[in-house]
Amino acid sequence: MLQAFAGGLAQVFTATTFTLMMLGIVIGFAVGILPGLGGPVTLALMLPFIFKMEAVEAFAFLLGMSAVTATTGDITSILFGIPGEAITASTIVDGHPMAKKGEAGRALGASLMSSLVGAVFGAFALALAIPIVRPLVLAIGSPEFFMLALLGVTFLASLSGQAVIRGLTAAAMGLMLATVGLDPISGIERFTFDNLYLWDGIKLVPVTLGLFAIPEVIDLSVKGSSIAEGKVEKLGGVMEGVKDTFRHWALVLRCSAIGTYIGIIPGMGGAVSQWVAYAHAVQTSSDKERFGKGAVEGVLGPGAANNSNLGGALVPTIAFGVPGSVTMAILLGAFIIQGLVPGPPMLMPASQGGYLELTFSFVWIVVVSNIITVSICFIFLKQLARITEVRGSLVLPFLLVLIYLGGFAQNNAFEDLIVVLAFGLLGWLMVRLDWPRPPLLLGLVLGSLAEKNLFLATDNYGWVWVGFPGVLTIGAIILAGILYPVYQRRRDAKRESAGDAPASVPVPETETAEASGHLSVWHVLFTLTILAGFAWGVWQAREWGFRASLFPWVIGFPGIVLALSQLELDVTGFLRERKAGAPSEGAKPEVVRRTLAIVGWILGFFVSIWLLGFSITVPLCTFLFLKVGAGEKWFISVLLTLLGWAGFYAVFEYSLALPFPPGTLIEMFTG
Repeated sequence: MLQAFAGGLAQVFTATTFTLMMLGIVIGFAVGILPGLGGPVTLALMLPFIFKMEAVEAFAFLLGMSAVTATTGDITSILFGIPGEAITASTIVDGHPMAKKGEAGRALGASLMSSLVGAVFGAFALALAIPIVRPLVLAIGSPEFFMLALLGVTFLASLSGQAVIRGLTAAAMGLMLATVGLDPISGIERFTFDNLYLWDGIKLVPVTLGLFAIPEVIDLSVKGSSIAEGKVEKLGGVMEGVKDTFRHWALVLRCSAIGTYIGIIPGMGGAVSQWVAYAHAVQTSSDKERFGKGAVEGVLGPGAANNSNLGGALVPTIAFGVPGSVTMAILLGAFIIQGLVPGPPMLMPASQGGYLELTFSFVWIVVVSNIITVSICFIFLKQLARITEVRGSLVLPFLLVLIYLGGFAQNNAFEDLIVVLAFGLLGWLMVRLDWPRPPLLLGLVLGSLAEKNLFLATDNYGWVWVGFPGVLTIGAIILAGILYPVYQRRRDAKRESAGDAPASVPVPETETAEASGHLSVWHVLFTLTILAGFAWGVWQAREWGFRASLFPWVIGFPGIVLALSQLELDVTGFLRERKAGAPSEGAKPEVVRRTLAIVGWILGFFVSIWLLGFSITVPLCTFLFLKVGAGEKWFISVLLTLLGWAGFYAVFEYSLALPFPPGTLIEMFTG
């Protein structure tokens, strides 16, 4: 174990791995500071780059990026009251008032140092957990692993605010989508429509880009504003904030432990841990009146919890293949891309065919990344803060280029771009109609693992495995995870109606959307479409034989029940609102105009790639967007176009040597 721990450290400091980790840190800086992007979105954008990397290089790149977004996101939260990341929202409560009082430097110093302590705490908690979970994981068989896959999906789905049934239905959609392609045992085509492209299934990278990146691009365009309206003034008192971290060392350590513990629980994540840590800071203070007005403890607690959360979240992801958040789900996709299977192999030494050194390298990547990040932040704090003045319109064309490049780079298949657009439409509809997207993605990621273990369990044990103690225990946890949010909501509703609602910590608006309370006919039609999809899938599976149809039936029939339940809720709610005469909420004309405009640009980039190829589209469409779409000056438009084209050429054509096709129109004229 100690040898593997030292070996993991040695792997991190090889030249290539360290360079890629630094590149990930640089990207993580920009992501954390610039609101509108996000850790999961950028992680999805970067997945295509890891195909030609070794495993340790790929995870140094991705984890280095993920490890710093929460740290740098605190900068905009404190200076402007705008969270760079959803998991840094609680820092605003006391951090921004400190900035208004002239204590921005102190708040930033406290945030950065507590973030470093939390990150180191979480990373070494991961290292200490490995020997503990190893014998547990090695004792688990295929029936339990199948149930653990369902546990990860249902936990994330059940934390979808008021939309628990929607979350579970979305998870079932993802699991069904994972069956598209050739059955790995019998070779039977499933949901391929006789299309050769679908034989290999629906690819993870284009789906992820479509679900998350396209809706974010539309949202960023519709807002149409600068990231920050104010100017960054002189920052002072940074070292005072560092001293605050050590003055309140007990609070920082307790909140680090809270973040780690919540990270281990599937489905909770940083957005929950930050508010729990903030509540703990308030409750343990002798002067609660200071909070919300600029108390440094209100910065220290969330800062420590946010960064320790990553180490905790890696424990179930590595040990059981149960990612508890969308970030971990995308990271699990990286495991699959690298040909790694979470579970026993990740906890066994190389002598036994395992990857224990790689697992320990994750610990060191998180530690080293945060040390480097905090050091750079202290040195270039003023310059980093000025990045927040960048206009969102300057970022959009490069995001579109990255989305299409990322979707294409995995297989060099033009069909992947169509998948990006199709799931982009699906993702946008899910956002608009309050359907959570992470359960769908997690279902797609875990679908193949769940199906394999279901087949092994049934093939080895028949259906006796359903009564195994481990299976029943995990099944009880799944039911508790689904039913408890429902019970909690009803209990809170009763207390509110009785006028005895307890004061609670504010819960942030997270990726898993809350039901808005307004139901339109579009909600009904969308749910009806999903129901029809499940019914069609179950009907098609009848022709495939037991092996190929087992998993689609196990998922499809519950999917039908869930979709019917949600349809009943949608129809009932819609009719109730119509009967009550509730006014319809139409979109504002300006929002409609901007939405149509950015959709036009998204399709325009796609058509240009199809006709002219990437090499021409990248500079042409970037310039047209900046000059025509965003109305930028000639100098800015030309400069950014040249920089974007140079970066495209250096990374994709020179370094990665990706074979980009010339485009249909160019091929027509060149023969």
